[in-house]
Amino acid sequence: MLYYLDVFSNWLKAIGLSAWISHFEWLIPGSQTVHFFGLALLFGIIGLLDLRLMGFLKGLPIAQLTRLIPLAMVGFAINIITGFILFAGAPYMFSHNVAFQWKMVFIAAAGLNALIFLVSGLQRRCEALGPNDDVPVSAKAVAVVSMTMWVGVMFWGRMLPFLGNAF
Repeated sequence: MLYYLDVFSNWLKAIGLSAWISHFEWLIPGSQTVHFFGLALLFGIIGLLDLRLMGFLKGLPIAQLTRLIPLAMVGFAINIITGFILFAGAPYMFSHNVAFQWKMVFIAAAGLNALIFLVSGLQRRCEALGPNDDVPVSAKAVAVVSMTMWVGVMFWGRMLPFLGNAF
């Protein structure tokens, strides 16, 4: 993974994108702020759905919560855009940081877990349930993994300045 991050980082430097981003004084702090709001939107919705699937907040109908998934995807898209800006502004600072590498692993695992929820039919089975109904054990497992992965993403993102020697 480090090799590909280095290749990508070298390319960003070669095309001058890093220098261009660094030229704008408020672009990095602004991107960090918007990145936080994107994560709050994503985790707020997915976290609420995960809690319901785990058996908490049983009065909430699952179908109404899953209708908010496109809004969570807006938060994820915001994070992809702002995360790219942050990475491109100082690619070597991130690519050689173990916390960044783990953050990417947790994002990939969260995405795979979400894909399993969608393509396995679990989402449709859960949406058919009413308030106070229990979800299948497999849906609870997906929810626990999801919550763990997204908390992990936040943990490793927060650890970026403290772990490794990149910052």
